[in-house]
Amino acid sequence: MSFKVLKKSFLLSRKSYSTATAFLTSRPSEDIYERTPPVTLLSENENFFVETVRKFSNNVVKPLVREMDKNSKMNPIVTKGAFENGLMGLHVPEEYGGSGSSFFDAMLVIEELAKTDPSVSAMVGIHNTLPVSMIIDHGSEEQKLKYLPSLSSDSLASFCISESGAGSDAFALKTTAKKDGYHYLISGSKMWITNSSEAQVFVVFANADPSQKYKGITCFIVERSQEGVSVCKEEDKLGIRASSTCQVNFDNVRVHESAILGEYGKGYKYAIECLNAGRIAIGAQMIGLAQGCFDQTIPYLQQREQFGQRLIDFQGLQHQIAQARTEIEAARLLVYNAARMKEYGIPYVRQAAMAKLFASQVATSTSAQCVKWLGGVGFTKDFPAEKFYRDAMIGEIYEGTSNIQLNTIAKLIDNEYKLRA
Repeated sequence: MSFKVLKKSFLLSRKSYSTATAFLTSRPSEDIYERTPPVTLLSENENFFVETVRKFSNNVVKPLVREMDKNSKMNPIVTKGAFENGLMGLHVPEEYGGSGSSFFDAMLVIEELAKTDPSVSAMVGIHNTLPVSMIIDHGSEEQKLKYLPSLSSDSLASFCISESGAGSDAFALKTTAKKDGYHYLISGSKMWITNSSEAQVFVVFANADPSQKYKGITCFIVERSQEGVSVCKEEDKLGIRASSTCQVNFDNVRVHESAILGEYGKGYKYAIECLNAGRIAIGAQMIGLAQGCFDQTIPYLQQREQFGQRLIDFQGLQHQIAQARTEIEAARLLVYNAARMKEYGIPYVRQAAMAKLFASQVATSTSAQCVKWLGGVGFTKDFPAEKFYRDAMIGEIYEGTSNIQLNTIAKLIDNEYKLRA
């Protein structure tokens, strides 16, 4: 350890020291900086991901955003481009046909896509962080070899847990998996399933032993082509309209016991783990949305003049802009920190809940402000702010409502202080 670091340690151990000393010791030495870079400082590889996605978004996605929103349909060109650019198997190991990238890389991709179209971000994010991650983490070698290559190259997957009576109370699900020799018969209906219109693979949660309540919940891999699987019409949604959301029915769908993903009866545990990570991804989507809306609004405020000056020169508006940008930055710090904690194997449940909670709130408030700043044109579809505003609404609902995040955070705080007592 260098003399400078030893000196700093000594100074910090003193009970009192001057303001000048405090300022001196607050500046990190080169050694410390190398160990603890800013959470938002991206590596060369991470910057490469951002730049790749930005080009894809600008060249392929952006020209199609309004059309896809109007038609409530993802253009196949976008889906194909996402696969061709390696965005659909982000943390799938290379030996299974994926990019072999990190969880943090995936968050950067989700954020960058949302700056252009949160619908595309939802398609990519949910595919990667929920069904594909489940197969990576809990699949057998046979399942990985069978599904991961196609899910990285040309096939979408859906995560089927929500039901009409099992939303926030996810483990109240009624879908059952009845044992029949070496097979199971899956029966039930799943609601609000993202990517389901196009998905070829479904990761389905069903209760194989209702007498055990949530401990009977087991996860299965079900293929769309199997008899008894049907996908209903797409929901006519307020926002993220190009991202398909449908009801999926399972009518005595026969699957072999080898279709169980992970261990029998551990579905509830896997769902909790997966959704905790998924919350960080929703946070990434929401900061991308907020930043994208902000980025497309500020140039108008710099050009538009009223009463002989630019809109951005009015102090009242300046204060609102500064507040919004500060909140976006704060949300990004929460999301990036939670993502890096997960990557380093540090417990992150509270941080994930906080990241999703705050980022979704910031997305809603920022997009609403942008519509107001733009005035009349902000209320039209000629400007993207109104779409960002509609898209932002889902952030406080899916993968755990804001109230559920608050419950989680409060319980963890309670447990933390009980341990201190």
